[in-house]
Amino acid sequence: MAHPDVLLAVHDAVAYLPLLEEMLGGGVRVSIATNSDEALNAYDGQPVVLGEPDLLADVLDDMPAVEWVQSSWAGVTPLLKSNRADFQLTGVKDVFGSQMAEYVFAYLLAREVKILERLGRQSRKDWWDEPSGSLCGKTLGVMGTGSIGSAIASRAVAFGMKTVGFSKTGEAAEPFDQVYASRQLEKFLPQPDYLVAVLPDTVETRGLLGSEAFALMKNSCYLVNVGRGSLIDEQALIRALYADELAGAVLDVFQAEPLSEDSALWHAPNLLVTGHIAAISRPRDIARIFSENYQRYCNGEPLNYLVDFDRGY
Repeated sequence: MAHPDVLLAVHDAVAYLPLLEEMLGGGVRVSIATNSDEALNAYDGQPVVLGEPDLLADVLDDMPAVEWVQSSWAGVTPLLKSNRADFQLTGVKDVFGSQMAEYVFAYLLAREVKILERLGRQSRKDWWDEPSGSLCGKTLGVMGTGSIGSAIASRAVAFGMKTVGFSKTGEAAEPFDQVYASRQLEKFLPQPDYLVAVLPDTVETRGLLGSEAFALMKNSCYLVNVGRGSLIDEQALIRALYADELAGAVLDVFQAEPLSEDSALWHAPNLLVTGHIAAISRPRDIARIFSENYQRYCNGEPLNYLVDFDRGY
């Protein structure tokens, strides 16, 4: 196959363009867009699109010749909600694990070392000699045992933690000591001292962590969600935190983003809020994945990281 034209539709297209030129070589015409309107204007029958799902979701129906979309994000939910399923959609894997793991363990270690409390006491000139805790010997539960979940679990093993995983099938995965299937949620949730969620947004995962789930968890359990905001019933979480059913939580993702100013989550006890920054799409990483898939597309080979429209990931 000849080298088909490409539509690049990402907010930071200027950063991507030289990388694509470097990796794809000459002979590939790349049109750029930084928003939905520009994407529609730049569309000229290109069969290949590299873009952000939310930017493309509103205009993909008006791009009938598109055969393949390479998402620049791990999450592809906006594209799954479009009216089309007649194209190949590929995701991103093996580039976010390290970033996610660093984010997660920054907060786990901060809790064990009591950094926030020590900082508060320092501001009051309070000499506080309470010893720090340790991750060693504690149990980390990870909801999602793919590349990101496995990267997080690998760091946990290095800290001497026991690791238990949770996935749809319960299939064994390295480096988890044990993996529970979705039907075994009641066996999984009582175990973790720390629970980290990296699940995708699917029909099965939406609202999975609600009142019943929080009641199953240890009161001393600390929750970190870096997957999708749809996993958590936010009102149930707020109630659980006020009732001391959980030790605390760190949320990087929410049902609606950005989090509204009047959300009760801002003031819920022992809850830390970050603005969907646990892992970002670095242009060089995404360009590399795209360029490898582009060559496969041109050669008629199966694409890497194909998304199953029915499963949602």
